[in-house]
Amino acid sequence: MEEGVDYYFNEQGLMVFTSAYHLKRGHCCKNRCKHCPWNFGKTDDQNSSKSSINESDAKWSNYKKK
Repeated sequence: MEEGVDYYFNEQGLMVFTSAYHLKRGHCCKNRCKHCPWNFGKTDDQNSSKSSINESDAKWSNYKKK
């Protein structure tokens, strides 16, 4: 994994996975990631405002930067 391509750390120090990382992984983890390319757990209103597959970031809040 490469920082800046597959993930980054947000202002709260949480590791945020990108859509590109999720697509490389190849399946949905069903953790309701903020920018899941498969839109797991998203409502129609949330889906309509963004493209479902893009290079935006996906949050995975279980990891913090050390």
